[in-house]
Amino acid sequence: MLAFFFLLLLLVPIALVAVIVKLTSFGPVVYWSDRVGRNNKIFRMPKFRTMRADTPAVATHLLSNPNQFLTPVGPFLRKTSLDELPQLWSILKGDMSFVGPRPALFNQYDLIALRTQFGVDKALPGLTGWAQINGRDELPIPEKVRLDVEYVLYQSFFLDLKIIFLTFLKVIRRDGVAH
Repeated sequence: MLAFFFLLLLLVPIALVAVIVKLTSFGPVVYWSDRVGRNNKIFRMPKFRTMRADTPAVATHLLSNPNQFLTPVGPFLRKTSLDELPQLWSILKGDMSFVGPRPALFNQYDLIALRTQFGVDKALPGLTGWAQINGRDELPIPEKVRLDVEYVLYQSFFLDLKIIFLTFLKVIRRDGVAH
């Protein structure tokens, strides 16, 4: 219900971002990314497109020069996390939650294997998470998984509220965004 409320509340900004993406680059407005969800089930997660349509389907940090693939508004959308707004749809569908480990790309085999080894794959992935507020894009995979495990072990309503609050602070400060 909360996701539906936010979709209604953010309808105008979502429409505005969609128009800006369409006017500033070739290709679809929304990029559907194959992600790994609960129990390692693949689901399609939407994001506003911040990279050119011909960008390889790998994690941004694996590209030799990620900046060459960014659209004109891509850096702004990523730094403000506005590219994440369509994920409210994934929350409505039940593929994601507001808080949980960020869903891995289908081809991040090292991350998926470590999460599976430590039981993180049993958690519903989130729009934000403990690892997100403790480093975001800058974390090496073993550290990200350590934080994911910590979240799963101590998950509670109050920890989720803390993570949501700290996420807003991180977004406002634009902390931890590498690309």
